[in-house]
Amino acid sequence: MRKTAPKGLAHHLLHTGHEAGRRAEAARTRFAALTVATLVLAVCLGALAFVHAAYTGKESRREARTPVRQTQETAARRSTLWLVGSDALKGQRRFSVVDISPATADAPLPPGVDHWPAPGEAVLSPGLLKAGAHEGIATRYGKLAGVIADDGLEDPGEWLAYVRPATPMKAERPIEPVIGFGPTAGQPADGLEPGSARTDDKPEWMFQALVSGLLIIPSLVLLFVAVRAGTENRERRGGLLDALGGRRRDRALLALGETARPALLGALASVPLIASAMVLDVRIPYVGYAVASADLRRHGLVALLAPLAALLLALGSVVLVDQIPGRMQANRPHRTGRAHWQRRIALLCPVAILVAARGPELVDANPTYHVWTVWTGLAAVVLTTPAAVAAVVAELGRLLERKGRERGWAGALVAGRRLSHDPAATTRLVAGVIVALIVFGQAVAWQGLFGAYNSQLEKALGSAATNIAEIGPKGPVTAGDMDSYLRRLPAGSAPVMLTGPADPTRNPMVVRGDCPALRSLALPCPRTGARVDRITDHRLQELIRWNAAGGTFLEVLRTDRTDIAQKSAFDDGSSTLAILDVAGGGPPVPALKELSYRVLPRGAQVRFPGEEWLSNAAPDRDQGRWVRLCGVAGVGFLVLAVGLSGMVEFLRHGRALAPLTVLTGGYRVFRSSAAWAISAPLAVAGLLGAVITSWLARPIAMPGSTTYIPMGLMASATAVVLAVSALFGLWAAHIAREQARDWHV
Repeated sequence: MRKTAPKGLAHHLLHTGHEAGRRAEAARTRFAALTVATLVLAVCLGALAFVHAAYTGKESRREARTPVRQTQETAARRSTLWLVGSDALKGQRRFSVVDISPATADAPLPPGVDHWPAPGEAVLSPGLLKAGAHEGIATRYGKLAGVIADDGLEDPGEWLAYVRPATPMKAERPIEPVIGFGPTAGQPADGLEPGSARTDDKPEWMFQALVSGLLIIPSLVLLFVAVRAGTENRERRGGLLDALGGRRRDRALLALGETARPALLGALASVPLIASAMVLDVRIPYVGYAVASADLRRHGLVALLAPLAALLLALGSVVLVDQIPGRMQANRPHRTGRAHWQRRIALLCPVAILVAARGPELVDANPTYHVWTVWTGLAAVVLTTPAAVAAVVAELGRLLERKGRERGWAGALVAGRRLSHDPAATTRLVAGVIVALIVFGQAVAWQGLFGAYNSQLEKALGSAATNIAEIGPKGPVTAGDMDSYLRRLPAGSAPVMLTGPADPTRNPMVVRGDCPALRSLALPCPRTGARVDRITDHRLQELIRWNAAGGTFLEVLRTDRTDIAQKSAFDDGSSTLAILDVAGGGPPVPALKELSYRVLPRGAQVRFPGEEWLSNAAPDRDQGRWVRLCGVAGVGFLVLAVGLSGMVEFLRHGRALAPLTVLTGGYRVFRSSAAWAISAPLAVAGLLGAVITSWLARPIAMPGSTTYIPMGLMASATAVVLAVSALFGLWAAHIAREQARDWHV
């Protein structure tokens, strides 16, 4: 009997806790809060496993497709001729275009390619076919011979093309023979691997830190707030249990009985979400990245431990919070100077905002001083915001109370008295949202520095640079190749050639072209050379800006396409061949690219002036989207936590409002008081926080650029706050009304 008694007591305490939680005041609110918090935490913990799985899978497939260079010892083995090039879609990052050709009859194929394409054919990845459909990518490199399978791609959405040129390849530099792919064939060769993820992608630890900071921490805050909901009831039960001689273990069992069911439900609800990602490739919204389900299956056990970890964290938090003394010391007298000091701190908040927003303009241009001023001001803003909000809330509460009394608004009167006499709850509500938005804005702004260069380039280039296309043949070409290319240009297109000066201090720049091309550039068309001292056409200005250094003036030479083709074939790198639309519009770049692969031995780079720099900066721009996505989600979690805290505080006084239904003749008072106490403060905090966040991000910019916080992104974060404010206001009013009905009974 002595052995079974403790088990019976434990079961009884668990059952008692369950029944107490089910019958407690606003039990459904706490149940829903714990369920959602555990679900969110489980999914966020699973995201850590997904990140590791994605990086590991990409590295494994990258290594498996890296070619092994032929050596003297392996010269007799089968081999494939290999040359890695690149291309880009308009405004996007570079992707690899690999020329391949069999050097022997049994030449090895790269992973993901199941048969040799015929000369003049290409094999493309599904992601590239989809993304480049508007540019006719399917036929750009030749006839489409198939698609690359997933085992040959770093991730399901990777852009990659394998091309077998129509002209036979030769084993001459830079073309290299390779004997196989991956470690099973030998030592993978550095510099021959396709793709640019090694240089473009951030390391795994940085991505894990991003997920931890912007998702895990806010989800833990949400869990803590959900656990704290209803602590008053638990403290009363705990006090009674202590009076009856209960132990800490008994209090823990009561708390577990109350919260085990919603926590378990939240953990179980996350399992289908995590498991579905192991069956189907998941495309992350907004960023467009596709996570390979095969990678997740290899790490399935770790991912499925996330719901268990979330459940244990939820239950452990409940037990820990229940053991911490709550409001037992609330009857201690307050220090008389506390309100006085709070008012002083509140007055410092506007000063802190000014220091953070405008202070860096007053210090030395040294970047170190600039950064330290920004961070000092931000720290001061975060520390003084709660006091400022408390002062404003108390004053607004008195104003709302007066207006409610004057106009007979019962809800405004009740909410105003709560705000003026007990502003702490609303202060936590408003200050929490503002601080969350500030942190989010700073994360986006600092990450935006990496994409600011891209933004500056796009602005600097404008439309003028995109109205002329540079042509750079890949590898050696003959005059006949170039002549064939220029004669088959699309209708309305014409070539010009810009040659830089041999001596920038003495020699001129030279522009060659036929009369339609020269006149399109607002240049004369002389029979012999003509000097031009003033260039008015923006396209020519951009071409010179990116391709010619110096020159005392511009010399214009009229010539024909045959002469331009001859000079292009034997150019030493001092000249730039460009194609323009004589009518003044933009050249058909996709058509020019496709023509180059049909006519020239290895195609050509076709891009507008400066585009290579834009392509180099595109990865940082794309990776900044992850910060925005995780940041908006994190702000949503924090606002949920703050809104839940405010709603629980409102419902704590719900029964005290119940008698008002008799005085006001209905339940409208609950809707209005919830709107004034919850929805209005949250909404104002969202709008005010967006303004303060945008202003505080002003100093975080490159010289000569604006702050990189897209207005659409700030609007999205604010919309999340407004949606949560409306949701919690309606929810609190509904539950308070239910409490009032119980009071009538």
